[in-house]
Amino acid sequence: MKDILRRHAVLKDEVVDIINKQIKMEAQSSAGYLAMAAWCDVRGYDNCAQFFFNQSDQERSHQLKFFHYLVDMECDAVSPSVGESQHDFETLRSVFEKTLELEISVTDSIHEMVRVCRQVGDIATEEFLRWFVQEQIEEEYVARRCLELFDVLGEDKIALGMIEERILDVKYEDFQAQ
Repeated sequence: MKDILRRHAVLKDEVVDIINKQIKMEAQSSAGYLAMAAWCDVRGYDNCAQFFFNQSDQERSHQLKFFHYLVDMECDAVSPSVGESQHDFETLRSVFEKTLELEISVTDSIHEMVRVCRQVGDIATEEFLRWFVQEQIEEEYVARRCLELFDVLGEDKIALGMIEERILDVKYEDFQAQ
């Protein structure tokens, strides 16, 4: 029945390919955040661990949004294998530095997807990606804000305790209220 309703490819191959690459990137990010959560949890940074568990869940939900989009558009969505994630870090700050690196690479990838959609004239997918563009503004803001806590408070034991107390309160909504 679907073939009768839609006799041409809904999405161009290059769009399907780039979305499948993004699905893998989101899955890898989710796994990376789980590794960060484990690192924090073992070292007694319970709030930081919860922060990263939440981040992992978010990345998994992003992966599923892309996956469902492809399926809904009658395209093949690929369930990716995920490689090894970095699981050892020198300091708590280095965990958050890695977070910012991950978010910047996801942002770059989303922007590339938008460029490809514009090149092939895929207005529907570009519109679908609008939410992800906005989401990455938020994700990068939160990662930068977390790193700023280290800059402001330092990295001695007292400062790390203060960061641990405040980390779950870092929200993009605080930026929007300004």
